[in-house]
Amino acid sequence: MTSKGDRTRKEIVQRALALANELGLEAVSLGVLAAGLKLSKSGLFAHFQSKEALQLEVVHAAIDRFSQSVVKPALAAPRGEPRVRAIFAAFLAWIEAGDRKAGCFFMALSHEYDDRPGAVRDLLVSSLQDWRETLAKAARLAKDEKHFGPQVDPAQFAYEMAGIAMAYQQAFKLLRDAHARERADAAFEALVMRSRPAATTAVRTKPMSSRTRKAPRQAGRAGASR
Repeated sequence: MTSKGDRTRKEIVQRALALANELGLEAVSLGVLAAGLKLSKSGLFAHFQSKEALQLEVVHAAIDRFSQSVVKPALAAPRGEPRVRAIFAAFLAWIEAGDRKAGCFFMALSHEYDDRPGAVRDLLVSSLQDWRETLAKAARLAKDEKHFGPQVDPAQFAYEMAGIAMAYQQAFKLLRDAHARERADAAFEALVMRSRPAATTAVRTKPMSSRTRKAPRQAGRAGASR
């Protein structure tokens, strides 16, 4: 049975996560947080001894939410290309979610902490590395299933897939590009197509039309007449 203290702690973290999604993690004030939850600062500090301790709990909560919303449902898809597609679709849905004004919490946090050393940055880096490895593993399994060809470097595939999502975040959230999803899907399809075995992606050369084939001979006769 969950104690009142545990429930209060969870409520604090969820409220802090909601504020962080809207304002940024560093902008979450303990005073504002305490007031919003009708707690005294001392009551809040009874659960978290420092602002950094609260921030770490918030990041852990975001990681858990991402895992439940994106990773676990996508991993239920069959191994190979279907799973890669499921991960990509779930990732874009995460970015689009209406309860996060900044889009992907982790992308927004990356801008806050890219040059800010400390425990929060270390946890963020570890979580992003785990995510990149999840993408790479999906690509490796696609190779094992022969959905992707031997030319595929899983780490490079993960890099490009993450890059497409980052570009989508900017186009969708910041630029309000009406074609953002269309462009993201096109970029992803191009990545998947060139990752397939060569036999399935070979481009067939279109035969020249009879009009095109005749053109050189017509030019030759025209030159001869002169």
